[in-house]
Amino acid sequence: MFQSAIAQLHPIAKESSVQFTLKNFGIKTRGTLDAPEGDIVFNPDDLSQSLFRVTIKTESINTDNNSRDEHLRDADYFDVKNYPLIRFVSSSVKTSDKRGGYEAVGTLTIKNKSKEITLPFTAEKNGNGWLFSGSLKMNRRDYDIGGSSTISNELTVNIKVLAR
Repeated sequence: MFQSAIAQLHPIAKESSVQFTLKNFGIKTRGTLDAPEGDIVFNPDDLSQSLFRVTIKTESINTDNNSRDEHLRDADYFDVKNYPLIRFVSSSVKTSDKRGGYEAVGTLTIKNKSKEITLPFTAEKNGNGWLFSGSLKMNRRDYDIGGSSTISNELTVNIKVLAR
């Protein structure tokens, strides 16, 4: 799948972010996870050569509340001891209906629960790399996170990744 003319890129942690928003007792709550690690191949001239294979460390969850963060790391939520990584592996990358937009279709795995998702994103050339920005809504229950908790089922995840 990889051709030697296509560069394999890696996320730059200091210039990348993963942020999420959800409601807890009706109050909007925000948090972050560490930037993804892994491999990205992006060729806008031949998207069939493109691939995203990245992971995020679950222990990095941060809502600016240490007590809540520890609770989110427990078995009812992310169970970081047994499931230390969130994984996304694309199966295809294609253009979207949005001008300058793309979609990465692939498998998102959290707590050993896998689901095919479509991640809409934009890509801007940035020096010798690419800046990818995307956002998606997801249901925490699809991945067995939080059980019957009072937090909302739906959350929004915003991703910004600079890869070189």
